[in-house]
Formats: sequence, C-alpha cells, structure tokens
Amino acid sequence: MTPAIELHDLTKLYGPVRALDGVCLDVPSGSVFGFLGPNGAGKTTTLRILTGLARPSSGGARVLGHDVVTATNQVRAAIGYLPDVPGFYPWMTGRELLRFAGRLFGLSGHTLTARVDALLDLAGLAGVKTRVGGYSRGMKQRLGVAQALINAPSVLMLDEPTSALDPIGRKAVLDMIASLAGRTTVFFSTHILSDVERVCDTVAILHRGRVAAQARIGELKSRYGMQKIAVEATPSAEPLAAALAHAPWVSAVERPSDDRVVLAVNDVQRAQREIPATAVAQGVGIRRLETVEVSLEDVFVDLVGVER
Repeated sequence: MTPAIELHDLTKLYGPVRALDGVCLDVPSGSVFGFLGPNGAGKTTTLRILTGLARPSSGGARVLGHDVVTATNQVRAAIGYLPDVPGFYPWMTGRELLRFAGRLFGLSGHTLTARVDALLDLAGLAGVKTRVGGYSRGMKQRLGVAQALINAPSVLMLDEPTSALDPIGRKAVLDMIASLAGRTTVFFSTHILSDVERVCDTVAILHRGRVAAQARIGELKSRYGMQKIAVEATPSAEPLAAALAHAPWVSAVERPSDDRVVLAVNDVQRAQREIPATAVAQGVGIRRLETVEVSLEDVFVDLVGVER
C-alpha cells in the first residue's frame, strides 16, 4: 500500500540555517502517526511543506501519492490542517466559521449542517454563542480541530492540537483522533509525549532537522529504551545505589526517594542476580524488586538528550 505521506531527503534552508536536513520517512495509510521533536527540530517546517505553505530547498515530499510542489487543489481538498496557532475571523461565531469553511470545500445543505453540528459538539462548543474574537486560546484550538475536519479529509495534519486544551477538551480531541485510526491518516505533531502514547500507533522523532528514529511505539521502546529495575530497600537505598552505580550493567541511577532506587540496565538477567547479592553485602533489606516498563519519554530523552 502506498504511504499516505512520503518524505525523501527533504531539506529546507533559511539562509545558512538547515531547518530540515535530509528528512526521510513514510507515514502508513490509516495510521495515527506521532511526529515528535524538541522546539526548533523542524516539525512545523515539515508540516508547512506538506500543506504547500512552504517549498523545500531540495528533496521531495508526496501526499496521497502527489508531489506537494505540483499538487492541485483537488489533492489539497483531501487534506485537513491545523497550524500551531490557528487564526480566525473574529467577528464570526464558531458555527458561522465552520459553515464558511465547509462551503469553501463545496459542502451545502443538510450535509453541511449535520457536519457542523457534529464537530461543534465534539469540540465542546455547541452551546457557545460568543463570537470567535472572544474565545479563549483553548476554545480557539478546539475550533481549529473542528475546522480541520470539516472536509472529512483523507489526511489530517495537526500541529500541537492539544497544547492549549483543558483536560476535558483534550480528552475529547484525543478520543476523536483515536477514532479516526484506520479511516483517516493522522499526522500528529506534538511535544506532549503522553498524548502520543495514548493515541498513536507509529512515531518519528525529529532532532536537529533529521529523523533520529521511526517505528511503531512498541518496537521503538524495545529498540532504543533501556530496561529499568526499581528496588525498594530498607532502611535506605543509598548504600545499594552507591554500590551499584559503577556496575558494568548499570547505565543510570535514579533516586526518587530515600528508600527507592531505579536502575537503567543493559542486562536484566544479570541485574536480577546481582542486586540481591549486593544488598546482602551492604546490609540492606529488599522489600520490592520489579522491572519498570520503558516509556516513550525514556526513549525520547535517550535520543535527543535534555533538549526538550
């Protein structure tokens, strides 16, 4: 099956600055694809190129099999896009704005009315009569998601769609995104790692204009994430942490509390053998020893460091 989005050696220069430096990735059709990276990594630049709002300096990008540089309006009509800071006509109500956007895509009559009603309800704005100029940032963001869906797009591109939402609005948007899996390809740029783990099946991590990793989330954790073991000790975990800090199978030591130590390890079996023996040698009792599931945040930090 042809990928919904294809990037091949995509490069974007702004003077001497390489915002994108040979980006290559494929976004499977029907996937909810998380596009992660620190601020300044090139996520928004990528989205602007994919939507035709910017041109690449070199390399190629295709959406739905069409080159983004030569794509026609017929192709763009199959794309939904929400920028990181959406802009609206402030004198319109939310309903008026969605109806206006729908008419731009050729919608009318009952189809347009039903879609506007459903999207306003999804965005939590159905009962709001205030004009958009009086909306909060969170309300505008939810309206932006609704506008991006008005044309029932084949590819939905979202740039930080939940960054300004309260927990209830955020849950509604994430539930909506999850429900699109298999029906619409969602290209979801965000810095909120928990959102990606909740709704995305595949992820790419962008770092300094390059793709540092791309895989399904489970595979990414297995490939890049260090295994972790948490130990709860008595009376204190300090002697155990000090004794294990320089063990060849220990990559990092965390001390979340006085009686707890979390070890990043590269050999789980050896760790499980040697931790109890070390505890006995240090006169430390072990109340609990368990492996800790590697999170996407662990992988992200491992790949891009502290530049978050």
